[in-house]
Amino acid sequence: MSGGSYYVPAASRWPILASLALGLMMVGTGTWLVHGSVGKPIMLAGLLAILAVMTFWFRDVIRESMQGLYDSQMDRSFRWGMAWFIFSEVMFFAAFFGALFYVRTFALPWLDGEGAKGVTALLWPDFTASWPLMNPPDPSISGPKEVLSPWQLPLINTVLLVTSSITLTFSHEALKKGDRYGAHTWLVVTVLFGVTFIAVQGIEYYEAWNHYGLTLQAGIYGSTFFMLTGFHGLHVIIGTIILFAMLQRVKRGHFDNHNHFAFEAGAWYWHFVDAVWIGLFIFVYVF
Repeated sequence: MSGGSYYVPAASRWPILASLALGLMMVGTGTWLVHGSVGKPIMLAGLLAILAVMTFWFRDVIRESMQGLYDSQMDRSFRWGMAWFIFSEVMFFAAFFGALFYVRTFALPWLDGEGAKGVTALLWPDFTASWPLMNPPDPSISGPKEVLSPWQLPLINTVLLVTSSITLTFSHEALKKGDRYGAHTWLVVTVLFGVTFIAVQGIEYYEAWNHYGLTLQAGIYGSTFFMLTGFHGLHVIIGTIILFAMLQRVKRGHFDNHNHFAFEAGAWYWHFVDAVWIGLFIFVYVF
């Protein structure tokens, strides 16, 4: 390539290992949900494998970056790769939000005798559509005793995530100005917000499961609640790990005010996770 060089990374085993680890975790999760605790060790093994792959993959990319192997072409490749990755995440959550909207907008009214397929009301003639669905039409399924108030723990988590996006922006601006101390300080605050969010959601899950009867078996409301908030919580955990890795790199002086796309990629991911939570707070907790 005239006018410069094009860096081709060496063959890497991490992509295939990441796919296998993710598959193992999904198999374990599905087994856990369907067959009980027998799937829990498989899920945990998959999760640990994913964390290990992330650690070693980060290590290799950091080493290549610090060796000065990446040029402007690689920078563009990284940016496009991260953009497409976030787009795939948008589609991932769009599927679950779509399921939620389909149930609320079409399936429940049909079961109540409304709309073009209102004949389905013959299945359960006494069913009355409502959301949250506290009394599933099938008597063999018990709905939740109560639903969580959006103005308590969910509101706290909303404040935490929105504030964390602000502190992360402060950190990024400080980094662009060459203020490593400011970037480090604001990034520490952001990571603490992420850890606190995870802890608060753990408390929320405990309360929902043990005191509200809100479980995965509590009808369509329970399953959609835990699928949406659970996968989001997993993304917060991953995002917090990424930001913690960026924190270590800032501390070691790996970034300057012009070359810090790894930091930007982590910020993009975190802001995406924040945006998804706003949608969850509105459509899962409030309305």
